[in-house]
Amino acid sequence: MAHTRQSRIAETDLIGVALEGATVYGPGEEKIGSISDVHGEGRGALAVVEVGGFLGFGAMPVALQMDELVFKRDEGGNVHAVTSWTKGQLTAVPERTGP
Repeated sequence: MAHTRQSRIAETDLIGVALEGATVYGPGEEKIGSISDVHGEGRGALAVVEVGGFLGFGAMPVALQMDELVFKRDEGGNVHAVTSWTKGQLTAVPERTGP
């Protein structure tokens, strides 16, 4: 997936309903996990990313600041996020799900 050719989502469109379920990719287009919840609104919000696991079991929730994510929409209209964090870095931090 070439994220550089996809359109960035405007800050005004960053609402939890539109972001929940979005796939999160790290450097090198590594699939990190998916967004399970959003706390707050706009750039001050926290996105809870379910990292790791298999078939929905054993995933670890990690809350990321919205400014740690870049949200994009692909040609089909699907929303996803890109971060500089790797899956290894996120699984090494303590579990956190909110403020």
